[in-house]
Amino acid sequence: MSRGKIVGAAIVSHHPGLFQAEEFRIQAGDGRDSDLVAGFKRVRDRIEASGADTIVLFDTHWFTTGCHLVDAGAHYEGTYISDEMPWYLHGQQYGYDGDPELARLCATVAEERQVIARAIDEPTMARHYGTINIVNAMIRGQRVMSVGSCQTAATENYLEMGEVVGEAIKRSDRQVVLLASGALSHKFRNINTIPPNPCIYHPDNVSSDFNRESDYRVIELLQQGNHQQILENFDSEYRRLPWEAWGAHYLQMVGAMGGANCTAKGLALSEYENAHGTGNIHMWFDS
Repeated sequence: MSRGKIVGAAIVSHHPGLFQAEEFRIQAGDGRDSDLVAGFKRVRDRIEASGADTIVLFDTHWFTTGCHLVDAGAHYEGTYISDEMPWYLHGQQYGYDGDPELARLCATVAEERQVIARAIDEPTMARHYGTINIVNAMIRGQRVMSVGSCQTAATENYLEMGEVVGEAIKRSDRQVVLLASGALSHKFRNINTIPPNPCIYHPDNVSSDFNRESDYRVIELLQQGNHQQILENFDSEYRRLPWEAWGAHYLQMVGAMGGANCTAKGLALSEYENAHGTGNIHMWFDS
């Protein structure tokens, strides 16, 4: 009999500024470091306390087209450089084990439910920093299965894929933490914009007052465990802002946890911060 279980979940920031040298980060913060960096340890401690042996990571930088994808590789290692900002994020050494068995279970469940999804085992496939940064910041020996963000999916499709992942976990023998790797509101500042606050991380530097206030409201709903209201408003507000990858990370995570029936209350494990106009926070949910 299977004993698979979700033992925790979190929304986590992965932005490249967090992986610069401490001296650089403090200078950018006008004398203070980003609290998201200290927050990595707070999330890592929760993962360790949960007893998780596997991390399912919903990666907002792994864009797929026409199909949900889960990573079925057994092991990955190498040196990562971002083609988005190679001068800024480079030389990231990584090495971690995947979870081919869980990935294949996801593909089986998807086929049963007629959800368009595949498990992909291709060692030469590109890695993305939505996975690499989080692995390096938080993962200490657990298996990692990344899940993509299908750019041709609607909100209900992400929730369906989350349900697939949740059912696959139940059929497995895994103890799983879900990590939704990405920001809340995700509108970048113009290249020439001068941030109004000298501390780059300050919420005043989020791209607009509207986006910042929307993020604050949803953080309160997450703390209440009111995922039902978030989902009711998702297309009218959060997808339109938009959230990073149209909210694929959160939607698949909460889909795996029961969708609108999920009442897991969020615990902020970092301050809410700006990153080039986007709204970022680490928030933990007990299962």
